[in-house]
Amino acid sequence: MVRSMNPGHWILILFIFISSQSSCFARAATTYFQLKVYHFQTTDQEEVIDRFLEKAYLPAMHKLGFKEIGVFKPIDNKDKADKLVYVFSSSPNLEKYASLDVDILKDKRYLESGKEYLDAAHNHPPYARIETILMKAFDGMPLLSLPKLSTDKSERVYELRSYEGPTEKLAANKISMFNNGEIDIFKKLNFNAVFYGQVIAGSTMPNLIYLTTFENMTEREAHWKAFGPLYKPMAELPQYQNNVSKNVTILCRPTDYSDI
Repeated sequence: MVRSMNPGHWILILFIFISSQSSCFARAATTYFQLKVYHFQTTDQEEVIDRFLEKAYLPAMHKLGFKEIGVFKPIDNKDKADKLVYVFSSSPNLEKYASLDVDILKDKRYLESGKEYLDAAHNHPPYARIETILMKAFDGMPLLSLPKLSTDKSERVYELRSYEGPTEKLAANKISMFNNGEIDIFKKLNFNAVFYGQVIAGSTMPNLIYLTTFENMTEREAHWKAFGPLYKPMAELPQYQNNVSKNVTILCRPTDYSDI
C-alpha cells in the first residue's frame, strides 16, 4: 500500500531544494582572478612574449573558457631594468586555474603556435622570471566589469594598485572599507574599475589589488582630484585607520591584442 505524503513534508522538501539551489548560486556568485607577471630585460624577449601571448596563449585560453584576457604593460617600462608584462584573466571556478597548466598542453594549435616560446633554449629564455598572483573578487563587486572606453588603446591609462596591509586583520579591514563605501565612490565618479581582488596567493600578502581605467592621463588626473573630497570623510573614520602600510601604483597601457 502506497501512503500519501503529508503536505507538510512536501513543503519541507521544497524548502530544502530551494535552499540548496540558492546556496549553490551564492557560492557561484564570485570570481577568481589571475594576474600573471612576466619579468624581462630585452626587446627580443618582449617580442617573443608578445607573439606567444597573441598567437598562442590568448586563443588557447579562450578555447578553455576564459573569455576576457587583459594584457598590459607599465608606461615606464622603457626606463626600468626589470620590465613587466601583466596578463589578467578571470574565472568563476578556481579549479580551472589548478588544472590550467595540464589542460592548455592538450591544445595542438597552442603547442604549434607557441613553439618559439615553449621550445626556447636554456641559454636564450624569453623572460627572466614569471610570477602568478591569485585573487578572489570583493563582495562589493563580485564580477569582472569591462571598461567602457572610446579612445585608442595607445592613449588609455590602466591603473593597477596594490594595497599591502600591516596584518591580516587590518588588510581585511581595508577590504571592508571598499565593500562599505569606497567602491561606491569609484562607481559614482566612473573610474571604470575592472576588478577588485583580495590576494589569496602572492608574494606580498596580505594585500589587495584593483584595476581602474581611463581614456587618457588627463582624465585619470581629473578623476583622482574629484575622488579626494568624497573619500576624505570615510578615510577619517576611526575604524579605518592604519589599514594600509604600502601603496604600489603602476600606470599601464593595454596591448593592441588585449581583450580588455
